[in-house]
Amino acid sequence: GDQEDLQGLALCPAFLDTHCHSDLAILDDPDLPMKTFQGIGLDVLGQDGISVAPLSAANRPIMARTISGLDGVCPDWDWESVAEYLARIESAGRGLHTAYLVPHGNLRLEVVGPADRPATAAELEAMGALLAQGMDEGAIGLSTGLIYPPCCYGDTAELISLGRVLAKYDRPVVVHMRSESDLIQSGVEEMLEVGRQSGCRVHISHLKIAGKENWHLLEWMLKTFDRAEAEGIRLTADQYPYTAGSTMMGAILPPWAHDGGFEQTLARLDDPTARAKMKVEIMADGPHSWDNFFSWGGPDGVVISNVVGGDGSLTGKTLTEAAGGGDPVDFIMDLLRDARLGVGMIAFSGHDDVVSALMAHPKVNGCTDGLLHGKPHPRAYGSFPRILGRYVRDQGICSLPEAVRKLTSQAAEAMTLRDRGRVAEGLPADLVVFDPATVLDTATYAKPRQYPQGMPHVMVAGELVVRGSKATGARPGKVIRG
Repeated sequence: GDQEDLQGLALCPAFLDTHCHSDLAILDDPDLPMKTFQGIGLDVLGQDGISVAPLSAANRPIMARTISGLDGVCPDWDWESVAEYLARIESAGRGLHTAYLVPHGNLRLEVVGPADRPATAAELEAMGALLAQGMDEGAIGLSTGLIYPPCCYGDTAELISLGRVLAKYDRPVVVHMRSESDLIQSGVEEMLEVGRQSGCRVHISHLKIAGKENWHLLEWMLKTFDRAEAEGIRLTADQYPYTAGSTMMGAILPPWAHDGGFEQTLARLDDPTARAKMKVEIMADGPHSWDNFFSWGGPDGVVISNVVGGDGSLTGKTLTEAAGGGDPVDFIMDLLRDARLGVGMIAFSGHDDVVSALMAHPKVNGCTDGLLHGKPHPRAYGSFPRILGRYVRDQGICSLPEAVRKLTSQAAEAMTLRDRGRVAEGLPADLVVFDPATVLDTATYAKPRQYPQGMPHVMVAGELVVRGSKATGARPGKVIRG
């Protein structure tokens, strides 16, 4: 086509979003402009151990409910296997490439059900077979979310057993650890043990250290990568560049509240005795046995981002504001019951110095972890330009070439996507043109749905999907199968 003047601009491979929640949104909005506008050419779906395949029709209502706060809803969900879901994504063009991780919780739901108990030897074998089937149908690894039911009911031995299947394929286990706060050290040690015993790659999702009493563990966390390498454990991680996280509000409840599936949780939220016990545990001082988002910043540090089927009046409010003078914990429990657990939240828990230090590590790549519904966390729109602008240019956490390496080839290597994240003859032309001097995120917590500046052109599979900071409508994205 006609020549564009790229004088003074940077050209690099398109970025890989190694942790995202577009699993249902991509069926609804094939262009996902909040992704392509920040230079993302590939989304890795199936995260946190809870997603949309494999899943029998009988279990669909449970999982649809479980993930509604993360991924939204889908009126015409008719697939069951990984192959069928990937075919569904492929059936219409997409603005960016997609890859898929088999979710551990789906395996557990299909084989064990929603109960809080260890798997038997026969069940471990059945889960391994279902994982292998998903891998053969095109998945690129396994995800787990060890704070989310039913993943949280699996023990280390279960993860090692699944890791042995992954090791045969040389694919990663991608993990939301059992703790990112008070018990983060044991959370990390568990995953090192999984890598050690199974031989599979380990990739930690959205690396952070939550809760100010835990920030002193930064040095320990950074040294963990060297420790793993010395042992021959292949450890990598990704991270979004913000001090607040975002997930389903139900994660505030202790794990036992979720035993048996969401109908049981709703019944407990209606039972005064169970509620009283939850409240005591949520409000307890001292270290928590689960990641208690409420304890990090109290009711002022938790913001409602989405209420599925709600009128939107609570969206954007802190729990203090939303409770309007009432007890915030009672308010949360009522809201979760009334919205049938379909509530998303943003929780402030990090420190910017910790975020910067983790981001500079060579084994850590970027991600959005973007929940896309309601009034989302700004990371859905701003993560990659924020890394390049605020952290690399303004703070100088690493050189620009090193930052680009981390966001492209490092991410591709961590996800074992061998022909992505590099510019070379014969490789797909997934490219980004950005201005190192002006690239910046504009999305804020108050106004999250804002596109970045300084990233004029984005190409996927040789076609411009963004040109002159405008969407072209091209949909050249492919499903990248393992």
